[in-house]
Amino acid sequence: MESRYVGGNTRIRWPLLIAALLLPTAAGAATELPLQNFTAHWAGWLAVAIFVTAYALVIAEEPLHLRKSKPTMVAAGLIWLIVALVYSLHGDTHTAEQAVKHNLEEFGELFLFLLAAMTYINTMDERGVFDALRVWLVSRGFSLRAIFWITGLLAFLISPVADNLTTALLMATVVMAVGGGQPKFVAAACVNIVVAANAGGAFSPFGDITTLMVWQKGMVQFQEFFSLLLPSLVNWLIPAAILSITLPDATPARSSEAARLQYGAWVVVGLFVITIAMAVSAHNFLHLPPVLGMMTGLGFLKLYGYYLNRRGQFYSETPAESPGVNALELESASPPAKQTPFNIFKSLERAEWDTLMFFYGIILSVGGLGTLGYLAVGSQLMYGDLGPTTANILVGVLSAVVDNIPVMFAVLAMNPQMDHGQWLLVTLTAGVGGSLLSIGSAAGVAVMGQARGIYTFFAHLKWTWAIALGYAASIWVHFLINGSKFTGP
Repeated sequence: MESRYVGGNTRIRWPLLIAALLLPTAAGAATELPLQNFTAHWAGWLAVAIFVTAYALVIAEEPLHLRKSKPTMVAAGLIWLIVALVYSLHGDTHTAEQAVKHNLEEFGELFLFLLAAMTYINTMDERGVFDALRVWLVSRGFSLRAIFWITGLLAFLISPVADNLTTALLMATVVMAVGGGQPKFVAAACVNIVVAANAGGAFSPFGDITTLMVWQKGMVQFQEFFSLLLPSLVNWLIPAAILSITLPDATPARSSEAARLQYGAWVVVGLFVITIAMAVSAHNFLHLPPVLGMMTGLGFLKLYGYYLNRRGQFYSETPAESPGVNALELESASPPAKQTPFNIFKSLERAEWDTLMFFYGIILSVGGLGTLGYLAVGSQLMYGDLGPTTANILVGVLSAVVDNIPVMFAVLAMNPQMDHGQWLLVTLTAGVGGSLLSIGSAAGVAVMGQARGIYTFFAHLKWTWAIALGYAASIWVHFLINGSKFTGP
């Protein structure tokens, strides 16, 4: 979850290549609608200029204090205005309408899926699940080197379910709590966490927006993602091993902080597992969109919230700790004097609405640009001239600079003729390529905010060479163990 940079005649081909990666459209729309090529038309260049301007504002989100959804949403409206106008001037009043409807359908599925997942994550956070894990880690008395490896391993294991952004923030909190006085350790541990969270998210449909898109499009089946487990593990372990050599083997003071799981915490976790199972089953066995399973699971959570309200056990405020009470004991005491009933819409409100609206702007903007004809240009330059292997490795590198979401949308929109091995390769590279730079993934950007002034762009850049070794090794391991899935040249 994430955003960054943008970027015949040979001097023209490479700018077009980079632009084409940023200009996807819905694959279905490209094959079903009579699209025209307006890439050399004034309308095409104006639409590109609008998109690049909006993306530049996204890049400058932090210094401008301008939410990234605002420029992309405005750009989406202006681009589709241009698309409708230029098509109508050429006597076609239907293509633009059908194309934008298809893009809205694409966004609707992604939006509802993410909304259900975010609501579950926020509810588990409110119930104290993540806080309990954090307190357990900081109260064990682990050495700094042990904390480095434990937080990295947990980031790798939790991100496939809880997404890489949430996981990275949780583990960064642990690192800051135990090593706040040692900036060198915090910087190295944050680099490790970002790489581990992105690597863990690459072998699960739920770990990253890009893997979710690939799964929902049916390019890779749910069980096939796990063939990327070993390449993803290698991607994390190589830079982690190099980073760990630089760490002191000191042991920080043990924390006495306590945390309490509130009533219903484990039930919510169980419901989330059931919801994921329903999403997978709906897609694999019933051939229905996985969002149907996610929204049904969200309904279960709402029903459980009603039960908790009736029972009078779900409160946002908890009574004071009593001596001798276990730190992780479930809340079962009498309710506090000031009661706040559980409201599922509070968890909904805490969803990343700016990110969700950013996805709307990106999908609609690039969908409009694709309707203007950039899809065919990008597909030929990437997968025709360069070949699928080179193109898919380049996707990962560009993901570190541009951001993997629009890049993966572009690949799915191009829908190149690739075997299963290549689809798994681009899923891997788009997922882990963002680790090359701190700005290349939502996890990296979020952790920079969490450890401001310690984990910085240049602190991460210092170790890009080690991360690149892991990136190259993960690709090699993928070819080694998944070679049977490659049928093309």
